[in-house]
Amino acid sequence: MRKHVINAVMLLTLTAVIYSCQKKTSSAEQKISPEVISQLQHMGFSTDGVEARDGGYLVEGDLFIPTSDLGKTFNSPTLLVANEEQYRTTNLVNTNGGVRNITVSLNTNLSYFVQATQAAISRYNAENLQLTFTLVPGTSADINIVTFYQVSNTLGSSGFPSGGNPYNNIQMNTYWYSASTDINYLASIIAHEMGHCIGFRHTDYMNRAYSCGGRRSNEGTAGVGAILIPGTPSAADPNSWMLACIGSGVNRPFNANDKIALSYLY
Repeated sequence: MRKHVINAVMLLTLTAVIYSCQKKTSSAEQKISPEVISQLQHMGFSTDGVEARDGGYLVEGDLFIPTSDLGKTFNSPTLLVANEEQYRTTNLVNTNGGVRNITVSLNTNLSYFVQATQAAISRYNAENLQLTFTLVPGTSADINIVTFYQVSNTLGSSGFPSGGNPYNNIQMNTYWYSASTDINYLASIIAHEMGHCIGFRHTDYMNRAYSCGGRRSNEGTAGVGAILIPGTPSAADPNSWMLACIGSGVNRPFNANDKIALSYLY
């Protein structure tokens, strides 16, 4: 998640830094080998602003790709490239035909993070899905929310499911949050990253400019597919919780189309 300025209005993206009028190569991107860039592009990811991280690479702002996944491809026969809609990856969480509880841990006792995490979990649990979420102590949950402090534009990041299990790590940069942060705003960001963990793509993956502004940018198939979820609209959906960018302080609960998407998958 990074900072983005449009028409003097500060937007905080749910992904990486987006520069509205220019492409700017970061120092992290300069250190990445042409071979890695080629592999990421082959997988379908945008390499604009790609950053090297411990054990992998951060692409499209809030998606972590482990080094071990470089070059992987997935069959996606129902891949569609269309308008802003709800999209999923080819990787989902296996519920084994029943209700599966996903445990969530938080490595901090900061009250506003605890409240926001509980609020994000409540949003999912209120939908009566085949996935439920429970906040638990410790650091060995199915999804571990890890806070860190870094003077950078990164707000948060996560990844996609693997082997039928949710992606197990959400990184949240406390540089951007404090006790004065609106709880519902922070809950929206955490819920967004949880959405990636269970297999959701950005709603505007085909044109990040829809929510982030700036030049048109398609995130591509990203090696995990971008499969239209039946029942969601073909027109733009300005309030989806999985849009790539969000305004500072904005509360973005599940809208009607988000709920259709969630109930269809889970």
